[in-house]
Amino acid sequence: MFEIFASTPENLNLAEIGPFAQRVEAMGYDGLFVSDAIHDGLLLACQALSATTRLKVGTSVLVVFPRSPMNVALASWDLQKMSGGRFELGMGTQIKQNIEERYSARWLPPAAGMREYIGALRAIFHTFRSGERLNYEGEHYKFTRLQPFFNPGPIDAPDVPLMLGAVGPKMLELVGQTADGIHTHPTNTSVRYLKEVILPQIAVGAAKRDPGRARPLICASQFVATGPDDATVASERERFRNMLAFLFSTPAYWASLELFGWQQVGEDLRALTREGRWKDMPAVFTDEVLDTFLVCGRYDELPEHLLSRFGGLVDRITLTVPEDPANDAGAAAAIAAIRKRTTTG
Repeated sequence: MFEIFASTPENLNLAEIGPFAQRVEAMGYDGLFVSDAIHDGLLLACQALSATTRLKVGTSVLVVFPRSPMNVALASWDLQKMSGGRFELGMGTQIKQNIEERYSARWLPPAAGMREYIGALRAIFHTFRSGERLNYEGEHYKFTRLQPFFNPGPIDAPDVPLMLGAVGPKMLELVGQTADGIHTHPTNTSVRYLKEVILPQIAVGAAKRDPGRARPLICASQFVATGPDDATVASERERFRNMLAFLFSTPAYWASLELFGWQQVGEDLRALTREGRWKDMPAVFTDEVLDTFLVCGRYDELPEHLLSRFGGLVDRITLTVPEDPANDAGAAAAIAAIRKRTTTG
């Protein structure tokens, strides 16, 4: 059985996130991923958790290098306590230009920096819970002081799960070695890429994993074009064609294209962006390519489509929240059908 998570539109603000999370919970989703782009991910998570009673809420993904691990640890600890253990911290590195020029923060080597970030968070969580002296020293982070006055103390909930957004081989190996799970990128969530690249690379890291730590969760950030009828699905399909064509114009996401022998598609898309020919990009992204990276189907077709692709392969899958609340009942029925099939075999 895999869990079904919703994700928030990146422009969803603090006033809107509470009612949105309540819709998601009412439809039967297991959890909600909030973004950290236009609005602050930790604030969005707080509002979503406050508005719900059952829903898991995670950041997907929080840009952490501009934030001190101590600040993130304190906020995460509070969110975990107030929600009774429903919060997850999904983390990402972002690109160097954004860290240095958008945040005016220190750039670190992604895998090495994130390895220490996770180590620092876990050391801080241990001190919060135990009261023992904080003593974490790495190449990039050093935490050796936390007076009792500033320690929030233990909570009646597990430590915050630490998930990673990972694309490259070093980050994938880091997931296997120490993280609690991975958020795949929509460009690298095809079945073939999962089987031939992501899972084997995570397994390399898992060989060095603490045997007392559970295996990492695989969270597939899959684009799904769906709706109550074929016309809606067709419209959503074209919307995602545009979105994926834009994403694959970035060389950082070409690994999936290269696996299928489609690197020329990425090069053509990049050339079109340089020429400002945005309207011509979807035509380059053919149906064959699109169907590799997109799941399409009416709500009644989703259980078969999703389970045939991802059953037994991932632990979580994202499913688009209906843009029109009038379609919430259809989405809820699809979620219930998926859950019934995965629990009854």
